[in-house]
Order: sequence, then C-alpha cells, then structure tokens
Amino acid sequence: MASRQGFWLGFLAYLAWGFFPLYWPLLAPAGPVEILAHRICWSLVVVAAIVLVGRRWKHLRAINGRKLLYICVGAVTIGLNWGMYIYGVNSNQVVETALGYFINPLVTIALGVVFMGERLRPAQWIGLAVAFGAVVELTFDYGRLPWIALTLAFSFGTYGLMKKKADVGSTEGLALETAILAPLAFGYLVFTHAGGGGTFGHAGWLNAVLLAGTGLITAIPLLLFGAAATRVPMTTMGLLQYFVPIIQFGIGLLIFHERMTTARWVGFGLVWLALVIITAESLVARRRLGARRVAEPTPELV
Repeated sequence: MASRQGFWLGFLAYLAWGFFPLYWPLLAPAGPVEILAHRICWSLVVVAAIVLVGRRWKHLRAINGRKLLYICVGAVTIGLNWGMYIYGVNSNQVVETALGYFINPLVTIALGVVFMGERLRPAQWIGLAVAFGAVVELTFDYGRLPWIALTLAFSFGTYGLMKKKADVGSTEGLALETAILAPLAFGYLVFTHAGGGGTFGHAGWLNAVLLAGTGLITAIPLLLFGAAATRVPMTTMGLLQYFVPIIQFGIGLLIFHERMTTARWVGFGLVWLALVIITAESLVARRRLGARRVAEPTPELV
C-alpha cells in the first residue's frame, strides 16, 4: 500500500515538473531574471512556513560547518539551474531544456566518478561515450554547444552532488538555499522597482498572483517527491524522472512548435540510446546483486 501510494506521489511530482514550461510564459511581461528573483523570494516564504508549522527548525540548528558549505554551493547551482531553465522556456527553447534533463542522469554518473570515486562498469562507459557523441553531433547541428542543455544538466547534477554530501532533509535544505539567495534576489527586486522597471503590481492582479505562485509550484512538487522517496525504491524514482524531459520534449514540439531537424533527431536518438543502455545495465546489476544476497548463507544467531 505504501509503495503504491509512493509511486503516485512520485508520479505527481514529476508530472508537475514536466508541465513547468507552460507556467513561465504566463508571467510575461516579467523577464527571466525578475521571475527568478520572485521564485527565490516566494519559495523562501512558502518553505519557511512549512518549517515553522512542522516545527522543523531544530533540524536547521544542527546544520553547520562543512554541511553549510555544501548547501551554499548547492544554493548557487540551483539558482543557476532555475534561471537558465526560465530563460530557455521563455526564449522558445523548450526542446533544448528537455535535452538538458535527458542528459542529467549521465552527468550525474560522471560526477560520481570524478568526485565520489565511483567505478563504472563497461556498459556505463559505453553509455557515456554514446552521450558524448550525441553532444558533439548536436553541436554541429546547432552551430554551437547546446549550452542551455549542458548548463541545466551540470548545474542540477552538481546540486544533487551537494545535496548528497550535505545529507539534510529536502525541506530544510531548500529553506537554507533560498535564504542564502534571497538577499540578492530581494535586493534586485527592490532596485528594479525603484527604477520603475518591475512588473509586480504594475501588470495587473493576475500577474502578481502568478509571480507569488512561483513559491507554491516550487515547494509542492518537492514535498511530493520527498514523500515518495521514503516509500518507493530509488530504482522506481530513477525511472520516473524520465517523465520530466519526455513531457517537456512533447510540449516543445506540440505546443510551442519548435523545429527539429533530422540531425537533431539523430542527436536526441543517441541520448535516448545512452539512457537505455545505462538504465538497462543498472536494472540488471541490481537484479544480480539481489540474487547474490539471497544466495548468500545467513549466519546463525548465537
């Protein structure tokens, strides 16, 4: 029962993240930087309320030293990720943002090798080589590096690495991350509005409500994800994460009518092939490990 409930909670979290590209254009005429600043500030308000209601401030007091350093780095990388994603969507490059999240699991594996000392199996090396070939091919097609996709993949991968090293709850982590970024974000909003350039309160009540809503749409999927992660295996969560770029890719093609050249299809196909290789290899490896544990004799209790 808990596993089924966890699956649906995780599915709803990834479904919400997948449909994010439909939200950001609604915030016009606000630009990407202003939207990012509002998202940081309103997310802090929402998450701080959750921390207070849930009486989780005791957990915050225990975070210091190296953990706080990891959280600071994580704050910078998630801020970069949010900003680049908003820019990509609002500049009609949704397909490239989807590419970033298709590449992300591969980047996460590479970061694990470089910073965590993890060792790759042969099939994982093949998957990474195929993914590298895809990036090279797409670079020729775009006439430039797919820098939006790469920035999204590496910033989110680094954020995940920092979260792993900090090892704090998702709610507490987001509260600290947004608190670190909020002074700069709030300062930017004050400066912009003082110069007459801000849209909040000047573009109608609906625009103001939607800008404030960035806090809720940030916090709700995160809470759903946190609840799901404690109820289902990480393998299931890993497979569910592919819903996000698949939905975003579909939105880019079917709703925003972004162009896909033949070469671009080839590049995406190579990325998908790399993901299939690595996912299949991971599932087989987990199954073998489970079978080996079952086969091992259980020591008798003395």
